[in-house]
Amino acid sequence: MKRQYIMAGLLMAAVGGTQAQQVDTMRTTTLEAVDIRTKGEGVKRMAGAVNGSEIGQDELFRAACCNLGESFVNNPSVDVNYSDASVGARQIKLLGLSGLYVQMLVEGLPMMGGALQPYMLDFVPGSWMRSISVSKGTSSVKQGYQSITGQIDVEYLKPDEEQGVLLNLYGDSHLKGEGNVVANVHLNKYLSTELVGHYEKDFMHHDVNGDGWIDMPAVEQLHLQNRWKYRRGRYVMHAGVGYMGNDRQGGQAGDINGRYMASVDINRWEAYMKHALLLDKEHNTNVALTATAGTYDMSTVFGRRSSLFDQRALTTQLMLEHDFNDAHNLSTGLSLNADRYAMGEEWSEVTPGAYAQYTFKPDYRFTLMAGLRADRFYSSAAETHWFVTPRLHVKWMAADWVTLRASTGKGYRPVHPRAEYHYLLASGRMDSVLPCALTPEEAWNSGMSAVFYIPVGGNSLTVNAEYYYTSFIHQAVVDYDSDPLHVSIHDLDGRSFSHTFQVDATYPIVDELEVMAAIRYNKVMCTYGGVLMEKPLQSRYKGLLTLSWKPMMGLWQADFTLQLNGPGRMPTPYTRADGTPSWDETFPAYPQINMQITREFRHFSIYLGGENLTNYRQPNPVIGADNPWSPTFDPTMIWGPVRGIMAYGGIRLNLWRM
Repeated sequence: MKRQYIMAGLLMAAVGGTQAQQVDTMRTTTLEAVDIRTKGEGVKRMAGAVNGSEIGQDELFRAACCNLGESFVNNPSVDVNYSDASVGARQIKLLGLSGLYVQMLVEGLPMMGGALQPYMLDFVPGSWMRSISVSKGTSSVKQGYQSITGQIDVEYLKPDEEQGVLLNLYGDSHLKGEGNVVANVHLNKYLSTELVGHYEKDFMHHDVNGDGWIDMPAVEQLHLQNRWKYRRGRYVMHAGVGYMGNDRQGGQAGDINGRYMASVDINRWEAYMKHALLLDKEHNTNVALTATAGTYDMSTVFGRRSSLFDQRALTTQLMLEHDFNDAHNLSTGLSLNADRYAMGEEWSEVTPGAYAQYTFKPDYRFTLMAGLRADRFYSSAAETHWFVTPRLHVKWMAADWVTLRASTGKGYRPVHPRAEYHYLLASGRMDSVLPCALTPEEAWNSGMSAVFYIPVGGNSLTVNAEYYYTSFIHQAVVDYDSDPLHVSIHDLDGRSFSHTFQVDATYPIVDELEVMAAIRYNKVMCTYGGVLMEKPLQSRYKGLLTLSWKPMMGLWQADFTLQLNGPGRMPTPYTRADGTPSWDETFPAYPQINMQITREFRHFSIYLGGENLTNYRQPNPVIGADNPWSPTFDPTMIWGPVRGIMAYGGIRLNLWRM
């Protein structure tokens, strides 16, 4: 892997060196899907018909935020949980459901999924991000038929940012070190380029609870990108290439004979381009062409099970937008997704599609957005399907102090168990061969929300209340319950749905101190073995309290976060030889506390913090850790923190920016 790192670095240097002799840059509002934001923003509500929020860089800096998976510590809507204790697979949960139902985008372009899905949260470095947009429910049809429960779109720092170099160096008490660099060069007034790099390494294996199993895998990762932006007249272009290598080592601790090893080695190459041309300025008529292509290979070892996985992916889209007048907008487009998979056997998928979306906005108080798209899904491993995706969003500002939103729509998701659930092969209860594909998932999502701005004591108390309901027509079910001695993945046979209620409130007590409190309740049900049951390993509720204090004109900042994660159901236990159940039927509620202090200077800042200060850890997260070769061994039944208390610190430097 080190040789691949060196080759990647030489290639990126060559790309930057050869192209740096040519051209230049200029600040702009880029393509329709890209939204420039300033560093000072924290969290703000989305302005359109879709319910959501935008997390600015100022908010991201309130925590260590080493990657996308660690960016939602202060977010009441998004949970990030580990899925296994062997190779550190983890996923976002939104509206009580798996992150598989969240459409993940980078600057409006889809992230590669497949076998990368369990690890992609680690592949977006925190220091590269300018902002994150989190929308709930089915979003716009422009980006595709996915987005059953929501959409997360990450904006990177742009090549035409202020020239200079940003550095971020990080280390923690678990002996993880990390370095990040973002370097911008303006070649002339039209063209700018950016070189971004990320390297991290865990220098030690940990077995805190002494069960003979490494608590979390040791990760080594290198990520490089070279990004370009060109603007001249009515034409805008973004393009870039990148490489990412990720190596994960876990399993039994120590050097013992017959050691159970768990490892994942990933290499990914990617390239993207976005072109936009303004045809008619008066009516904002513009056409855009986007494309992203990537390839990755992955090798895994789980005990005696090993596999090789390879994917090639291409996504391209042609879009046209036109404003008939101030009240009427129409957006249309064509898209094509093509993927080739190889994992034991080869299969391919091609999905051409088209969409139309109409927006009616007679004034600033009312917005209606209605979209419809149709996609034809062709697969060599499954039946051909039509994906017909209707979606409707309505926003109404009933008064200056209250805004109401409602949405309903459909979403689909092709299922690749062999790729997306490969980490379950670490469990002795899972079949050694997973199916290539199942029936594509299909679901309806509907929701409503209300935001109130209430004057209190000279400031505004912001209260948000919302409810969402998701109902599946087809679903791939990870079934721990039908047979307690066996884990299976199969098509849904029965009902599956979720209800999510959330209330959150934000209030600046004084100019220097802001408080946010939230409570969320999830009811997630699915049919297992013909019985409708609560989904296992899912907290029923979450409480969140955050305080942010910025004294001395923002030179200092102190942030405090308290989470209370509710109890939930464990999968159906089996009976041991002595007649006792293998585990409890439920897991308890548990708290977590995070804190960070930041000191700002003119050209750098220093931050110190701690995570999981309650030092709460899930007892015995690995089932049968003393005998990983047993058919009942299972490291995938994770519902709480695996690591305990952690201290960290770092420095952010702005070089050559005056």
